[in-house]
Amino acid sequence: KPHLLLSVPGRHPLNRDCLISRLQQTYPQASMVHRLDLDPSGIMVIPLNRACHAHLSRQFQERLVYKRYEAVVWGVVARDRGEISLPIVSDWERRPLQKICFDTGREAITWFEVVAREADRTRLQLMPQTGRSHQLRIHCRELGHPILGCDMYAHEAALAMAPRLLLHASELGFTHPTTGDWLQEACPPDF
Repeated sequence: KPHLLLSVPGRHPLNRDCLISRLQQTYPQASMVHRLDLDPSGIMVIPLNRACHAHLSRQFQERLVYKRYEAVVWGVVARDRGEISLPIVSDWERRPLQKICFDTGREAITWFEVVAREADRTRLQLMPQTGRSHQLRIHCRELGHPILGCDMYAHEAALAMAPRLLLHASELGFTHPTTGDWLQEACPPDF
């Protein structure tokens, strides 16, 4: 999915252009089993029949799908790897924003690993174990290293350092619905 393309139609009538509508022009039976937000780019899996949709949906629900993202974040991350475990809930007064809340938030876990460090930024691999809205953006911010170009959770300095959100779904792995084989594909970021 390219940056700035919705996965599914938006609520506003002008937001009908999206990945699934484009795919359904060639594959009318295509359906969505997971989504990427508007701003991130990256790899997705699109089932072409109901049986495959049900099988893949179950894998996502049971957290059996391997997901790896690449992000460029503000500042130099000191640790080489680690886990971020902070519960997330919708920030109703500031929708569509989400927030960390230990009272009502749902479990959210992200593993991270440093790929490269520069003077003012770090390239990370992010492996979410859960799939909460805006999870990677919020967890990076809470780590003290917001994702560059994030217009929702980054401070002004980090927002100004990139022309777009530097977050990309780079790998996806799952059990193939018909063969039972493990299928893992990669799509490197263009940033």
